[in-house]
Amino acid sequence: MSAEAPVPAPGLLLDTHVLIWSSSNQPRLGQQTAKIINLASRQNRLAVSAITPWEIGLLDSNKRITLHKEALAWIREVLAQPGLSLIPLEPEIAIASSRLPFDMHPDPADRILVATARHLGATLVTADANLLKLAKRGHFLAADAQK
Repeated sequence: MSAEAPVPAPGLLLDTHVLIWSSSNQPRLGQQTAKIINLASRQNRLAVSAITPWEIGLLDSNKRITLHKEALAWIREVLAQPGLSLIPLEPEIAIASSRLPFDMHPDPADRILVATARHLGATLVTADANLLKLAKRGHFLAADAQK
C-alpha cells in the first residue's frame, strides 16, 4: 500500500502493539504504515478489536508496557480519537476465533484479532511475524507495521 492510495475498504484493524506504537509515535512503527494509519483515521476506516483493551490491561498489570497514566484512562483517551472504532466481540467473531480454518497458535487475543479481520474483511496491521506468515498464505489480509 502506498501512502497516497486510499485505505482499502473496509479499512484497517490495528494489532494491540500497533495501537500502542501509533499512539505514542514510537519509531518501531514504519513511516509508510504511520501515514496509512493517519489516512484511515481521516477516512473513518480505522478500528481496534474489543480484545485490545483487555490485552492492554493485561500488559500494563504485568508491567510489560508503560502507559504514563492508568490503563482505563489511557484506552478511553485513545478510543476517543476521531476516525477510530472499537469493534465489539460479537458471537460470530468469538465462535470463528475458535474454529479458524487453518492451523494457528492458541493465543486468544491473536485468534480474536484474526477472526475480527476476517469478519470485517479488514487488513490487520501487525508486526507479528507469525500472523504475517499466515496472511501471506491467504488466510486473511495483513500489512507489516514496520514498513
